[in-house]
This record gives sequence, C-alpha cells and structure tokens, in this order.
Amino acid sequence: MGELGTKLGLDELAGGAAGISKALLAEFIGNLLLNLFGCGACINISQGPNAPADIVLIALSFGLAVFAAVSAIGHISGGHLNPAVTVGLASAGRVKPVRAVLYVIAQCAGAAAGSGLLKAFTPERAAGKLGLTSLGTDVTALQGFGIEFFLGFVLIFVVCGVCDPNKPDSKATAPLTIGLTVTLGHLLAVDYTGSAMNPARSFGSALVANEWVDHWVYWAGPIAGGVAAALLYVHGFSASPVETPKYRPVAGDEKELKRLDGSKAEDLA
Repeated sequence: MGELGTKLGLDELAGGAAGISKALLAEFIGNLLLNLFGCGACINISQGPNAPADIVLIALSFGLAVFAAVSAIGHISGGHLNPAVTVGLASAGRVKPVRAVLYVIAQCAGAAAGSGLLKAFTPERAAGKLGLTSLGTDVTALQGFGIEFFLGFVLIFVVCGVCDPNKPDSKATAPLTIGLTVTLGHLLAVDYTGSAMNPARSFGSALVANEWVDHWVYWAGPIAGGVAAALLYVHGFSASPVETPKYRPVAGDEKELKRLDGSKAEDLA
C-alpha cells in the first residue's frame, strides 16, 4: 500500500474490511431510525397532512432519535449519522477520504430506507410529503442556505467539542449533548427550512416524495457550516494534551527502597 493509498484510507479497506462493513451498517441503521422516527413526528395522522406542525414535538423527536442512535452505535462507527459531520471531520483530518465517501453513501441509503418504511406504515390520506424539508413562506434560497450553514456549524462545533480526545470526561455525555443540539436547531429552524441539519435526512425524504426543489440548500448549507466549524475547532479550540504528572523523589524514598530490598532478601532465604 503506497503513501497515497494510506492517506486516502485504502489501507482501512484492505486491512479491516469486516470492521468498516460493520461501521457502514451502523451508519445505515442509525439514519434509518432517524428518518423513521424523526420524520414520523412530522406526520399528524389524526388531523391529516394540512395540520399545523408541532415544532416542539418535531424537535424532541429528532433530538431523541439522534441521542438513541449515537448511544447505540457510537462505539462502532463514531455515530456520525450525518454527511455534514463526516465531511467536516474529514476536512480536519479526523476521517480518511475513502471512509468518508462510504459513510455518506451508507447514511443516504439508510435515510432513504427510513423514509420508505415510514411511507409504507403511514395511511395515504395522512402521509403528505413525509417530513420533506422545504423553505418556509417568503424564505429565499440564500436565506435558507444561511440558516442551514449555522445549523451545520453549531452541530459539528459541538461534536468536535464533546469528542475531543483530550477531553475524555465529556465523552460520557456526548450522545445526549449532540441530541440536545439537534433539538436546539429544530426549535429555531423548522419554520425557516424544515431544519434539516443533515443532508442525508433531506435526501431520504426528497427521494421518497420525489420532490427536489431547492434541494441543494440542504447539502451546501450544513456541509459548508460543518467544514467551517471543524476547522475552527481543531485549529483554534482543541483542548491541550493532559500531561501525566512526573513523580518527584522525596527524602524517604532511598530508605524505603533499602527496606523493601532487605525484605525480598529475607524471603528468598
């Protein structure tokens, strides 16, 4: 394997196919659950497709879905569940390009499967557009891009913070923190853009609904924000390595060592 292949991440395919296959399956399942449960909260079966959106319900559903999925699969794949997270970490050198491309494919496939299951489970009279993300009334594509940029920015900025290798104490609460950040984003942006934060989530809904109006906003915005956040954090806010304190000899050490050596000699005798 040449140096270029190693930089691209081809060594991960050659040396650990089983490991990366498990990671891809984890990302697939995580996004399937995200679109099934999150987009499912956007549907009101009792009132039909024209019922007003319950923003708090939608925000909590997506946040809790991310919390549950990251808790379950984080140790397998890192729990990206989002092309913006994957591309952002890849831009900062935390994920190799080949793995990043495969993750994005698995994430999009999982989201599409989740939206497909949701369509199969939902009565046609109530299905509507199955949680399709779209720009709000009078919101321009450029404004939507700006909102999605900062949704991606805050999410990946938090991901980098809680997954900082020099902050091991924050890892225990990482799934909850990330889930709450997703909830935060939805509370702001459901009326603006549908609050994608996640290109794969939007892709799954758009594919099943077969509607692609302004779809570029949901890829360009979160990914640009994610790259900006990852580079800013890694190069400006990374925690300093924790140095192991060096032991300093004290006056009684020499006597204690002599006593221990004497005890060992008596035991051998």
